Amino acid sequence: MNRATDSITPLPAMSPATTFGRLRDWWQGLAASFMPARGTATVDRATSRLIARLKQLFDESKAQRGGEISARARARQIAAIYRAASLPQRAAILHLVTRVFAPEPTELAAAVAQMHAAEDDEQMGCAEARLRLALDAPRATFLAQFNLLPDGVRFLVDLRADLLELLPQEPGLEVLKVESDGLFERWFDPGFLELKRITWQTPALVLEKLMAYEAVHPIASWSDLRNRLDTDRRCYAFFHPRLPNEPLIFVEIALLKGAPGNVQLLLDESAPVHDARTADTAVFYSISNTQKGLRGISFGNLLLKRVIEDLRGDLPRLKVFATLSPLPGFRGWLEEAVSQQQALLPGAEIAKFAAMIGHPDPASALADALARENWHEEPRLAEALRHVLEKLCARYLLREKTGGHPLDHVAQFHLGNGAHVDRIYWRADTSERGFRQSYGMMVSYRYDLDEVEKNHERFLSSGRVAAAGRVSRLLD
Repeated sequence: MNRATDSITPLPAMSPATTFGRLRDWWQGLAASFMPARGTATVDRATSRLIARLKQLFDESKAQRGGEISARARARQIAAIYRAASLPQRAAILHLVTRVFAPEPTELAAAVAQMHAAEDDEQMGCAEARLRLALDAPRATFLAQFNLLPDGVRFLVDLRADLLELLPQEPGLEVLKVESDGLFERWFDPGFLELKRITWQTPALVLEKLMAYEAVHPIASWSDLRNRLDTDRRCYAFFHPRLPNEPLIFVEIALLKGAPGNVQLLLDESAPVHDARTADTAVFYSISNTQKGLRGISFGNLLLKRVIEDLRGDLPRLKVFATLSPLPGFRGWLEEAVSQQQALLPGAEIAKFAAMIGHPDPASALADALARENWHEEPRLAEALRHVLEKLCARYLLREKTGGHPLDHVAQFHLGNGAHVDRIYWRADTSERGFRQSYGMMVSYRYDLDEVEKNHERFLSSGRVAAAGRVSRLLD
């Protein structure tokens, strides 16, 4: 991998005499891509001072001056400066980190040359070891020092969130993201995570986080939250020991007899409370990742497996473990396909649909029907669309793919975990958001414990989507 310095302006050949002067000139070239033209001089002077101070701290960090107390104090100063900076300034700081703590070019070149010159396995092994040492840039050591701080892990999670936000415009930061990914995959190894059940007796600080982080079905009030933590419900979350009051991911579960066909019934605060001891079905109706900085660090699959184990031990009558999941990309995909006049259904099906709604042109019947803002309030039209949308939803889940994977990211998650597409639900989410995402359609992914590993392996090896017969038959 090339050193990520493409977006950094190099020091000029005729450098000013002083260190500050060199840093100032270097920063002026770097900052031009971040700062607005108006008021640039003022911002540049302030940021030049920030960069100069950080460069000194970075040099001390790279040289490992002082002991652990000095390292902790230095990390605290760097974190404070970074947190006080604006996003453009943070981009400049991250570029500086990438540059200052890069691998030594001469060592890297020598290691690569040694690999090319290797004549046998022994020489190749030595050359590979040398290359690994050369690539073991100080960047990882620099990032790891923040672990010395009480809130260091929190700081690094927020820093990675900035990296993910900046990367589309700043590809030169990719190497720093790779370094942080390596650290996070070790620090957030599932073996370090603690599974906790969340109840109404859980500290209010954590309950407030649940209300803030819920991403699938927003929690409207404390009363709403209490309903979701009642005796016929369960809520579990993963925690990291260095982030004790920060749920990393959590799942909400309803314990029922039989599967529900509508999520509003699950969220209804006035609905009767069921006896969890008689339940035969656990419905996972919301899974929320809480930390933007941990996007791409996967532990959701382990969460569900651990939760299922816990539920089976606590409630042995449970036989069915399934989701009631949104289809966040279905409507967008369908509207795009219709606008491009793709042949989504056989001609006979489209003609039948046009006749049912009394439309003179089968070619435009579906587009015109979906364009009617309140079609779901017209019983005849809604019933005609139900048959069509269920078929198209099955196609979306089972056949429409990108890079060998389903278009829908929720489907990717559950199918990758070994679940199968069990049922498609019509008008299962009647909220405004549900209609905006998927015309109110929802899907159930079922976790049959005897089939999970086989489904998982087939999905990873060939992209095969496991589905119940009732879903597959929609495509016949």
